[in-house]
Amino acid sequence: MTALPLTSLITLFVVLLMFATALNVGRARGLYGIKAPAVTGHEMFDRAFRVQMNTLESAAVMLPALWLYAGFIGDRGAGMMGVVWLVARIWYAIAYQRDPKTRSAAFGIAVLVFVGLWLGAFWGVLRVLLR
Repeated sequence: MTALPLTSLITLFVVLLMFATALNVGRARGLYGIKAPAVTGHEMFDRAFRVQMNTLESAAVMLPALWLYAGFIGDRGAGMMGVVWLVARIWYAIAYQRDPKTRSAAFGIAVLVFVGLWLGAFWGVLRVLLR
């Protein structure tokens, strides 16, 4: 097995971020009196819920691209891009919770990182297939 320690570490932090956003939704449920299964009801709860869902959606497409990039291009590059994605997503979560209008820059950075990971992974796969 090939060791990919940086990619593994980033993955663990992404899982931690997803867990933290879930805890934040639970906290917001209690704070604003939103009983399950409701997913709306108070603007601040709605923001917490959207941060969690947006994080899950983003992680679901980023993680496979991260691992494919690591496997076909390299662990170091995947790790560096993963750190940038994580910082951008944390920034996004904080910005969205405070004022949703301020989340755009963080979102854009995370999307650019995803595109870089995806294109790199795609190139790596093509390179192997075309040998």
